[in-house]
Amino acid sequence: MAKTSNIFARVEPTVKEQAEVILEQLGVPMSNAINMFLRQVVLQKGIPFEMKLPKYQMVDMSTLTEEQFNAEIEMGMQDVNAGRIISAQSVAERMNQEYGI
Repeated sequence: MAKTSNIFARVEPTVKEQAEVILEQLGVPMSNAINMFLRQVVLQKGIPFEMKLPKYQMVDMSTLTEEQFNAEIEMGMQDVNAGRIISAQSVAERMNQEYGI
C-alpha cells in the first residue's frame, strides 16, 4: 500500500453529515472522496469545478444612499412591469416539491 498522509480540516457539521449520507449511498468512504478531489486538483491544476459569485447578491439596504436605494426599487419595479416575477405560491410549491417543506 502507498504511504499516506493525514489531513485535518474543519467543516460545518451539517455539511459533513449531508456529504456522509450521499457518499454512503454511493459506496464511497469520505477519505476516498477527499482523495479523488485532491487528485482532480492536481490533474486540472486548480479547483475541479467552476467557482463564481452568484448572479444575484443580497443588498444590505442600510448601506445604500438614497439614490442607490431608489435605483434598487426602480429595478424591482421594472422586473414587475416586465413580468419577471414568481408568485409566493409557486415558490412554496417548488420548495415543497424539491425539499419537502
